[in-house]
Amino acid sequence: MNSEAEVKPDLRRDIPSVGRLVSELEAARPDLPRWALLEAVRSVLAAVREEPSSVSAASFADGLRNRAVDLARRLALPHPTRVINATGIVLHTNLGRAPLAPGAAEALAAAARSYGDLELDLVSGKRGARGGRLAEKLCALSGASGALAVNNNAGALLLALATIARGREVVVSRGELVEIGGSFRIPEILEASGARLVEVGSTNRTHAADYRAAVGPDTALLLKVHRSNFEQRGFVAEVSLQELVAIGAEAGVPVLDDLGSATLLDLRAEGWRPETQASARLRAGADVVCFSGDKLLGGPQAGILLTADPELARTMGAHPLARALRLDKLSLAALDWTLSAHLDERAPREVPVLRALLASEQDLEALARRLAAELEAPGTLRSGVEVRRDQSFAGGGSLPGFELPSWTLVVRPPSGAEDFAERLRLGEPPVLARIREGAVVFDVRTLLPGDEADLVKAIQAALV
Repeated sequence: MNSEAEVKPDLRRDIPSVGRLVSELEAARPDLPRWALLEAVRSVLAAVREEPSSVSAASFADGLRNRAVDLARRLALPHPTRVINATGIVLHTNLGRAPLAPGAAEALAAAARSYGDLELDLVSGKRGARGGRLAEKLCALSGASGALAVNNNAGALLLALATIARGREVVVSRGELVEIGGSFRIPEILEASGARLVEVGSTNRTHAADYRAAVGPDTALLLKVHRSNFEQRGFVAEVSLQELVAIGAEAGVPVLDDLGSATLLDLRAEGWRPETQASARLRAGADVVCFSGDKLLGGPQAGILLTADPELARTMGAHPLARALRLDKLSLAALDWTLSAHLDERAPREVPVLRALLASEQDLEALARRLAAELEAPGTLRSGVEVRRDQSFAGGGSLPGFELPSWTLVVRPPSGAEDFAERLRLGEPPVLARIREGAVVFDVRTLLPGDEADLVKAIQAALV
């Protein structure tokens, strides 16, 4: 037995220096910035020193170079980078929820590249309110007497709770103690605000008598939380906003309605549930309504507070948290444009989220068939494509259980759906779609203008 034959070479002896490998890659890939190559080489060499077996001996040098180039390319990409959303989920949280309208993006860019009257009253020449004109537009749209916008809806809820109920009790149904994205939970937001949580009812059934029994001299607020990301069915019961308002009026306690996601349009004729309309919730008697700006409203990330009491809006705006949570000038400019589009009745046509959610089934079918024809042109696709009716979803914790009829392209690649989907994700631009029963499904409802040609090219490239 030859013991020498059993000795495996230690590949770590062949690991090049950082400087040498970076120089080689700079010459081979001048398109990649040096900083990205340097960081990638350091990371790859450190990993190989720890686990040399991660690169085979036969291709050790090439393996190092390829891994470093792949990592450098990822590091050099802008973040977030554009992706094509073919999932059929309009408000896809992982993909940034609402894409801005071109006009909103232009307003944001204009605010970014110049000085502006952010906190200046041009008439008087004195300091002005940062969100004053934004509040005026929100009030005009909703019928509210006071309004405020902060950087997200969790912040809006936190600010309202800290202003109204710090050190006192807030009554909430156990069925509404929801967990929102990123593992944030309503009880934790309540705790952070300094308010004390009083739970009533059970997970599936809460009655008006439960609230009445819980209200006491230390009760500051009745809180209703919309279950935006799930539904309860079966043996369930909840207290409506109107009932809760009546209970609050009896006890002299205000009601806060956290909608999570809401619109400022009346879209009941389109099948949207009435509770998604923020102005209707104010008319139903809620003292404060809060919701996100980057969901059904279709604007930038923001948290919007509407109130029937202008003094309460001013009090919230003067709270120390309001400065910590305030909108930056870029988001403010984008939100201002989005609200103007709503006021001008342009939003259903120009705001991408609304355009996608309101798209007709006939238009979607026509688009799907046109794209399928392009894919099936002679010599363009090695795998057949099927056009099929399917369902889309609002997503983003909006309109739970509300399905939208849509049309899709279904591709069954020879290499398998998982491999094909990975190729699409790693392409330029990346494409996200659904995998179902061995096929990759592309929903056309969530395609933005300009996506169609790129999607066809991406599918063709991934099938090569």
